[in-house]
Amino acid sequence: MSTTQEEIVHPAKKGSFLLENSKSLLFIAGAIVVLIAVYVWYQNVYLKDRALEASAKMYKAEQYVGVDSLATKAINGEIKGANGAEGFTGLEKIADEYANTKSANLANLYLGGIYLRKGEYKKAAEALGKYSETGSPVADPLALGLLGDAYSELKDYSQAATYYKKAADKASNKFTSPMFLKKLGLVYEQQKDFKAAEEAYTKIKSQYPESQEAAMIDEYTARVSAQLNK
Repeated sequence: MSTTQEEIVHPAKKGSFLLENSKSLLFIAGAIVVLIAVYVWYQNVYLKDRALEASAKMYKAEQYVGVDSLATKAINGEIKGANGAEGFTGLEKIADEYANTKSANLANLYLGGIYLRKGEYKKAAEALGKYSETGSPVADPLALGLLGDAYSELKDYSQAATYYKKAADKASNKFTSPMFLKKLGLVYEQQKDFKAAEEAYTKIKSQYPESQEAAMIDEYTARVSAQLNK
């Protein structure tokens, strides 16, 4: 079948996709506009309202985070407080029901720390794995370091080393970096990677000489050096 000049000049006139599917394309275009509007509302209204609600609900649970005897209350919340006082929402529920809010993110960090103290290392790893970096020079490296602790207790030394290294690099200060580097070295020793352990310990001495860890790291370095010289 030959192609006419008119069909070449006006390709959308006969049997064209655009002509035959114009209604569908209009529907798709309209749906995209609606989706954009919904997304803007979700970001600027829905999430904002939920964030404020979550923050208000988490206030009481946060007061119990650092108290071992009240850890269960911090996790589960309380339907009704003592002496008839109003109850409060626990961290687990906030993390679950208010996902995508800063409060839920922080709740996961709190939960990770609490579960570690309670010896529930798998739960700790699960909670900390849900934490998203915020740019905080304190919370972000802490979350990574706690993940290292959880995996170390689970004897998953490969994962532990990964997170301790990330934590040390992320923190980059004389207070937390040497601590994570020391833990990294200990994990390498567990893996019999004495060369890597020596490098971690040496880094403490060279980069953070004024740290508390540096004052006692020579014995650790000597121990792994002895293993390397066998």
